[in-house]
Amino acid sequence: MGLQALFFYLFAFVAVASAFMVIASRNPVYSVLFLILTFFNAAGLFLLTGAEFLAMILLVVYVGAVAVLFLFVVMMLDIDFAALRAGALEYAPVGALIGVILAVELIVVVGGATLSPEIAKNSAMPIPPVTERTNTAALGDVLYTHYAYFFQIAGLVLLVAMIGAIVLTLRHRQNIKRQDVSAQVARTPATAVEVVKVKPGQGI
Repeated sequence: MGLQALFFYLFAFVAVASAFMVIASRNPVYSVLFLILTFFNAAGLFLLTGAEFLAMILLVVYVGAVAVLFLFVVMMLDIDFAALRAGALEYAPVGALIGVILAVELIVVVGGATLSPEIAKNSAMPIPPVTERTNTAALGDVLYTHYAYFFQIAGLVLLVAMIGAIVLTLRHRQNIKRQDVSAQVARTPATAVEVVKVKPGQGI
């Protein structure tokens, strides 16, 4: 067994074990930590297959942003997880249906590629050999040439979604004193300073 196969089995075993612990752990903080471990091992598997761009995206986006955000939300918010677990069985049929659909999709994709290897050869834009073009460069060629407009549209959709989330969650409370920069800049010495004459023996 070569070194690459050894690392493959190592990453795969740790990824599957940590993924199981994500759903089996009773402490949500531990679940998020196991999720981060799963992402790291999945990135290792991507590196072994030559998809270094996906590996870096997995580490930077999911581990560096999403998983850490989950961790801080779980640690900072006082959530009653016992009440959440009590109602989890109500959504078990929906979860089982989604799991079956995903399993069927994986079987169709893997089984089709195994039974009919010529399907990959008939691709409209086949992946070039690694010796001719790196994975990141080939992905950039496709993304910024054939799908440039779709890439821009996806960016606009994400921008609109971000603005919408900010607008929906922004709440102005009435009894909170806020800073008004324009009023501070436009003030004059007459309005900024108030001279109060206090008589002897009388407080302010």
